[in-house]
Amino acid sequence: MSGWRETLERFLATDPRDVGCDEAMAVLHLYAELQAAGVDAAGQYPGVAAHLAGCEACAEDARGLLAAVQEDDR
Repeated sequence: MSGWRETLERFLATDPRDVGCDEAMAVLHLYAELQAAGVDAAGQYPGVAAHLAGCEACAEDARGLLAAVQEDDR
């Protein structure tokens, strides 16, 4: 698949609930705290969950933040 087609396919496959990087980062600390507490963070922040499913960079940040929160709780 050529570059522009791959970009178009990714764009068309984007979940319409995806809030984007900026909004996800604004509440990522809350999302991680909910996850660490065993609460359904995706249920409370479905747009963030949709974004993390499609953005590997933000998902990596979320994993790191969750690990830090869990470590802090110990």
